[in-house]
Amino acid sequence: MRTGTIVVATDGTTSSRAAVRWAAREAHRRGARLRVTHVLDWEWGETRYEFGAGQFAGARQAAEGIARGGITLAHEVAPGLPAEVDIRVGNPAARLIAETDGVDLLVLGSRGRGGFASLLLGSVSQRVAMHADCPVTVVRGRGDVTAGPVAVGFDDSPGAEGVLRTAFEQAAVRGTGLTVVRTYLPLLPVHLAGAGAAVVATPEQDEDERRRLVEQLAPWRGKFPGVPVDTLISHDSPAAVLSGVSHTAQLVVVGSHGHGTITGTLLGSTGLQLLHHADCPVLLARQA
Repeated sequence: MRTGTIVVATDGTTSSRAAVRWAAREAHRRGARLRVTHVLDWEWGETRYEFGAGQFAGARQAAEGIARGGITLAHEVAPGLPAEVDIRVGNPAARLIAETDGVDLLVLGSRGRGGFASLLLGSVSQRVAMHADCPVTVVRGRGDVTAGPVAVGFDDSPGAEGVLRTAFEQAAVRGTGLTVVRTYLPLLPVHLAGAGAAVVATPEQDEDERRRLVEQLAPWRGKFPGVPVDTLISHDSPAAVLSGVSHTAQLVVVGSHGHGTITGTLLGSTGLQLLHHADCPVLLARQA
């Protein structure tokens, strides 16, 4: 029995086509329905005199063609997948954010139509990722990658256990391993304080941190015995380490807000940097 709904936004661009393919595979893995959404960005005030000329009807027909093209693409990836077309009218970011209520996952491309080539993340994708009420995946970098481990950053923030659970689930359903990244700032002797933690060797502190991480992971390894787990300890920033790991991973899982921030506020800096720089899809593990 199929349960749950995954929504993917498409505008016919290369980026959104990659998002549709990724969403179709994910829906197939989860046994979920796929909703292919296109938002018709129609400015009602400026076009109120154009209905007689059939302008809106033509735009609506084109929108349906784009969405149905997404259905066709999804079925190429996952034949027989239950999928439906959904056409919305209005501001794309606002309409997609409104659509996230009761949805299991929203999937976006990294850039849409009209975006500047120099921009690493489109404004619509960024706004939706920051404000959606459900988990969001932004498909970027090697969007069609299906090999490599799942990577996750794990710290001591209140929502970290939920992020780790999502990462283990994603690794298990993909039949792959999990790379758990822990970054921290070691205590340095006074005479080395100016050198910077990232370039100073602190083997004893690193081993203590690794031991603590292994202890924290033990219950999750028991729940997911089939998932091989590697750990990576670093003094660098979480975003820098996860961005580096993304070149060999098939998915990076990150929390939806930064350490110490208030639940429900804007996306934390680590997540935002990954949405701009990761070389594989990024899953923001927000509670639905």
